[in-house]
Amino acid sequence: MRSLGRVEYEATWRAMQDFTARRTADTPDEIWVLEHPPVYTQGQAGRAEHLIAATDIPVVPIDRGGQITYHGPGQVVAYVLVDLRRRGYGIRELVTRMEQAVIDLLASHGVVATRMAGAPGVYVDGAKIAALGLRVKHGCTYHGLAFNVDMDLTPFAAINPCGYAGMRVTQCRDLGVNLTLPQAEQALAQTLLAAIYS
Repeated sequence: MRSLGRVEYEATWRAMQDFTARRTADTPDEIWVLEHPPVYTQGQAGRAEHLIAATDIPVVPIDRGGQITYHGPGQVVAYVLVDLRRRGYGIRELVTRMEQAVIDLLASHGVVATRMAGAPGVYVDGAKIAALGLRVKHGCTYHGLAFNVDMDLTPFAAINPCGYAGMRVTQCRDLGVNLTLPQAEQALAQTLLAAIYS
């Protein structure tokens, strides 16, 4: 696990691509935990109409799956750089395990979270608390998940989160889960490691 602090989105994305391109069969997996300055990221299948209001927040088209989402201060992002060939399971199983890590983390604080059919991520009472998007190249993953901890949720109002009109979003603070960002980073990293490598 590498804690990178607050780092620019595009430089981090390029570093993930570079790490993945340089991997060999012996390269250890890594999980990067961090936060980004305000940015919208638009997945490969992303459609422009899901940005529904003009803002001064940059929009970066990227190479993960999914539609548009928002990253900003107070959100823990975990990038999962995993060689699936060594794990012995596929991308769908990895997604399920990553979702379960967030569900387990929230359960440990008394919050019931669930999956939603056809919409990757984690939800509490129908509101999204964690978004998830991955890319697989040569059997290795990059990108990951974004977990809303204690942030300004206003920028989500300018988009259809992950392509869903009217999708509500929530965060730990609003659910009474009072974690600092470093605490949330540590907890998420631990639950992800347990889920991915169990």
